[in-house]
Amino acid sequence: MTPISRKLHSFLVFGIYLFLYVPIIILVVFSFNSKPFPGAWESFTVTWYKALFASPSLWESFKNSLIVATLSTLLSLAMGTLLIFFRASGGRISKFLPMFYGNLVIPETVLAVSLLAYFSIFQVPLGLPTVVVSHTVLGLGFTIPILYTRYKELDPKLVEASLILGASPMQSFFKITLPLLKPTLISTGLLIFIISFDDFIVAYFSSGTSFQTLSIYLFATIRAGISPVVNALSSVLLVLTSILVTFFFSPKLKTRIL
Repeated sequence: MTPISRKLHSFLVFGIYLFLYVPIIILVVFSFNSKPFPGAWESFTVTWYKALFASPSLWESFKNSLIVATLSTLLSLAMGTLLIFFRASGGRISKFLPMFYGNLVIPETVLAVSLLAYFSIFQVPLGLPTVVVSHTVLGLGFTIPILYTRYKELDPKLVEASLILGASPMQSFFKITLPLLKPTLISTGLLIFIISFDDFIVAYFSSGTSFQTLSIYLFATIRAGISPVVNALSSVLLVLTSILVTFFFSPKLKTRIL
């Protein structure tokens, strides 16, 4: 690589990072602006953060998003693990895999309308259970392909050795296969949690009028204009996410996982 091309490459990488992170920096800075957003900088204030922590409806929707994301993640991982156990026990699932890939290619609006029609046909009342089921269906489209791909990469001789040494198929799965899938389970779980926590379209169609997640609450809030409280909330979520990412990628935790 010539010096000119190296400089162009560095400039391109810097420009991409600048394009990605400048809006986030602006959002955090203007969350301390006394003038409502959007507007010129006026003076420093923490008023919007006080309003954020004094809003019970916002934190109720935040709690609902955490509950939905946690339950849908656990259900998706549990169902994915059971399917891999069925495959490890000799079952054939290759013909059914395209069913799970559909979530990745079908527009989310189509999936949301289909789920709403399904709930309407069987007269299922909309609320927390329907949102959890909908997000679990959405999460399975990521869980099954990722877990199955990782499972196919495992060395079958390890399981064969455990069977020869007297272990049952179930013991071989929980002592050999499942520990080898542990990093994939954790990374997939984090992916599903983030997708479920941020999802709006599926939650909007399956939540009804008595239940709302954080994304639905924010949508209702910004319809009349961008509230500075949203900037404050985004800054808090950014800090929390950064702390979790730093903790997750710490060398000690990575060593325990791997």
